[in-house]
This record gives sequence, structure tokens and C-alpha cells, in this order.
Amino acid sequence: MPYCLGLQAAAEAFLSIGLATQFTLAVVAFLLIVTIVSAFQKDGVDSPTSLPGSSLFSIYPFFRRRYDFLNWGFHATGQSIFRFNLLRNTVVVVSGESARQAFFTAKSLDLTEGFKILSGAIPMVRGVTSDLQTRRIQQIHKRLANVQRNGPLSELIPCILEDSRRMMETWGSAGKFDPFEKVYELTFQLTIRSISGTEIADDPLLVARLKKLYDELDTGTTPATVLLPWLPTPAMIKKLWATKTIYEIVAKAISDREQSGVHHNDTLQMLLDSGDDRLVVVGFIMGLVIAGARATGTTASWLLTYLGGHPEWRNKAAVEVEKLLAASSSSPTQPLSARLATIPLEAWEAETPVLDAIIRETTRVAQPHTAMRRNLGPDLYIDNKLIPSGAYVIYPFSDVHLDPELYSDPWKFDPGRKEPDHVPFSYVGWGGGTFYLSNILAVRIGEG
Repeated sequence: MPYCLGLQAAAEAFLSIGLATQFTLAVVAFLLIVTIVSAFQKDGVDSPTSLPGSSLFSIYPFFRRRYDFLNWGFHATGQSIFRFNLLRNTVVVVSGESARQAFFTAKSLDLTEGFKILSGAIPMVRGVTSDLQTRRIQQIHKRLANVQRNGPLSELIPCILEDSRRMMETWGSAGKFDPFEKVYELTFQLTIRSISGTEIADDPLLVARLKKLYDELDTGTTPATVLLPWLPTPAMIKKLWATKTIYEIVAKAISDREQSGVHHNDTLQMLLDSGDDRLVVVGFIMGLVIAGARATGTTASWLLTYLGGHPEWRNKAAVEVEKLLAASSSSPTQPLSARLATIPLEAWEAETPVLDAIIRETTRVAQPHTAMRRNLGPDLYIDNKLIPSGAYVIYPFSDVHLDPELYSDPWKFDPGRKEPDHVPFSYVGWGGGTFYLSNILAVRIGEG
């Protein structure tokens, strides 16, 4: 009898604490159960070595200090391949030349599925930017390839140069400002110009609003919002509201274009002229905005930092651009943006080895990206270690980009260094493997 009374009292107490508290306790209980089960799982003979400690302790540093976390994992296990659990998800981290080749060439390792859970910064709308059918994903990749063709890029150059002139003039010629904040604002504007339409790109207030919304998505991405997306935390609610607003802005731009009947020479028009499904158009723009702006802004900021500390390379780059201007049809009396716009795309691509080397070296040193995939099946072996179907696989770019055997003094900024010969995937700054465009997309999203 006392035992029954005790249970009844406990139940009444539990019910009296309120639904919110009950829900919180249920979540905590769920996490504890998953953690305990994970802790007692045994490594198979051909399984990668597990990280020591509880999976709960692995979650936070993976999302907030990924480069340090992965380096610690290699040292803690003493292995070139190790695994850990993010709740019920198995994650395998690989390194080394043979593992790198397998990672970028294995057909069963899917980028879209891998990035969806391991990053979480992309605005997720079912059927628009997530849970896409293979046909729709291929369609998006095809449109991305079309955007990068010489014709569209050549027509885009004058627009992005004019955007740059307009925004940089607001910085003034004296005083102080945060260059990294301004550079990110600029790269966001150029990204909007490149992959959306004039309805958005020509409206500075709307672009600023979109930037704020995407910043909320980025900063609101926490371990809880990625691994427990059904948990109504304040961060998740804020992300959902930001995603809804972004969707409405993009959808309205599409409706305005269709209703106006006015033809514009931009990416939005290309998507509409291709007869793409409306959801494909919305998803293309929503996903690639953060894909282009996030990592590009960081890379541009590092590039300025390196050029500021290496005047010899800054001078070489300036001389290279001055040669292009001298050979162009522009007049010295024209604004600089107008003069640069007269330089053909072919000249930028073929006659700027210094700029290419500077961008390549900046990406190698300053961008410790992490490529993410999911094994869609069947089971896969990398360096004789099992990658089960459904597992997530990670490859840190620092494994190759900061390898002293490939790049002597790897932390040194040296655009003149000789590139490694006869080493497959010795540079993966723009991705690698069969799905090259997908890898470019992943890098620009900022894997890591």
C-alpha cells in the first residue's frame, strides 16, 4: 500500500508540473537513453574506432569548433578514420590519400543528404530545398551549370561591377568602418544579383532584409535545431519564421515577374524561360543565396587580410589588372567600374594567373571546409573500414590542404608555391569527384 501511494504521489506531482516541463523532461530522457545506448555499442572488427566519451559531449564542438574537434578525434583515436554518434546518427570521419579518392568518387555517397543534417544552415522547405526527388536535384544542377556558362557570366559582369561601385561609394573616403562587415554585405548583394532577379537585386532595402533573415538562419543553427528539428526551441521557431519570410520574398518576386510580362536578362528569367516548376525556381534561389554568400564573404575577407599583409602580391595583382585595363577599349576618363566592365570574360579567365593563384592559396589556407556525404547504400569500405548504409561520412579539407608533405610550410600564404604533381585531389578547394558542380555548391555553402 505505501508503495502504491508513493507511485500515485509521484504521478500527480509529474502531472502538476505542467506540459512544458514534461516535454523538457521527456527530451532529456530521450537524450540520456540514446547516449547510454550509444555508449554500450561495441565496435565491430571492421568498424572504424569510436571516439571516447559520450555522444552528447561530441555534439557541441562538432557544430561550433569543427576543425578543432576533428583534429582532436584523429589524435584521440590515433587512427586515420574514426567514428562518433550524433544521437542516433553514425558519423565516420576519413583522411588520407586513398580515403580522399574513395570519398570523392564513390557513387553511393550523396552530398545533398549529407549536408542536410550535418549543417542545417540552408532554409529547409519540404519539396523546395529538402526531400527533393532525384530528378529535381538533377534539374537544379543543370540550371546551375547554365548560370555558369560564358554568355550569362559575361552579361552579369557589368551588373556586379556597378553594384560594387554603388556600395563601395557609400563607405566613404575617410573615417573608420569594419571592412569584414562591409565585404560580407557586398558579397551578399553580388550573390543576390547573380542568382535571383532584378526585382530583388535592385532593391537595397529588400536585399538588406534578406541578409538579416539569412543571418538569423545561420546564427540560429544549433545542435538542437539540426538534430532535433521537431523540438520547438526559440532558435527553431526563429529559423522557421525566417524561412517562411524568405520563401514569401522569393515567391513574390517570381509572381511580380510573371504578372509584369517584362523580360529581364537575369537568372530568374532563365529559370522561368526553361519552364521549370515553380518550386524548383524558388528552391534554386533560396538554397544558392546562402551557398554563394556565406563562404564567399569569408574567403573575400581573408583575401583582403592576406593582401594587406603581403604588399608584394597586392602590387602584382594591381599590375595584372592595370594591364587588362590598358588593353581594353575603355577610356581613362570613365569610372573604374565601367572600364573594368569592358574587359571580356575570356581575358579575366586566361590573363589573370596572379589573381587565380591568390584566390586559390587563400582558399587552401583559410578555408578549413568539411565535405559531407551520406552513404545511400549499399555498405561501403574505405581503407578496409566499414561505412554502413545510412551512415554519414566527413572529409576535412585540411587533411590535404595543410599536409606538409604536399605543401611545404602549409600555413604560409604563398601564391607562388608549386602545386603538387601526380597526386589525385591534391587541391579540393572547389570540390572534386564525379559530381563537380555539386562539390562547388557544397564548398560555397561553407562546409565546415
